[in-house]
Amino acid sequence: MGRAYQNRKVSMAKTSDQKARVYSKHARVIYVTAKQGGVDPAGNLALRSAIERAKRDQVPTHVIDKAIDKAQGSAGEDFAAARYEGFGPGGCMVIVDCLTDNPNRTIGDVRQCFTKTKCKLGTPGSVSHSFDHCAIFVFPGEDDEAVLEALMLADVEVDDIECEDGNITVFAPATEFARVRTALNDAFGEIEFEVEEIQFVPKDTAPIPADDEPMFEKFLDMLNDVEDVQKVYHNVG
Repeated sequence: MGRAYQNRKVSMAKTSDQKARVYSKHARVIYVTAKQGGVDPAGNLALRSAIERAKRDQVPTHVIDKAIDKAQGSAGEDFAAARYEGFGPGGCMVIVDCLTDNPNRTIGDVRQCFTKTKCKLGTPGSVSHSFDHCAIFVFPGEDDEAVLEALMLADVEVDDIECEDGNITVFAPATEFARVRTALNDAFGEIEFEVEEIQFVPKDTAPIPADDEPMFEKFLDMLNDVEDVQKVYHNVG
């Protein structure tokens, strides 16, 4: 019983740590978004989206409220976006998006993830040309033609629309994020989006060699463990 209990304690601690990291990442985005665009979700579309993403990841209400309350104050951390690009295991292309209040610490932590997995951190633009910067919306539905018509009537630029497994996915230029969201809600009522994000989508994907898979998983785990890292994009398919 002693060993089983100890193993359970370790497992519970790992789960708790993972939840804490998820909460921290969402709270940071909410804080920055509220600080930049105002604390009222009704008037700050980006904040509203950030809150909804946090709720989908089961972030407690008190964590969300605390981040918003913190943004109302005149003091607080001064976070800035930072983006790093490079080549991961098997030569895959990787983009790492961060929010940081200490760029020197963040670049050091990200570089360590690359070096410890024998990968190479590149220069800005070294891989981003192989990705599209897209606004992506996923929501339940079957009629992709009606969605396309609604977006065209609203004069919204759309890259692609897919309909699969009862879900519709809309891809649009990142600059069209707010207009797509508004047009969809105007046409179909208040939609509960399963995904509403701006992401880097690879123009082409490639499988990773089997021998590199364990190192690739370790690489992603290390990056996701860095507190400042918000998103990791890659072209592994």
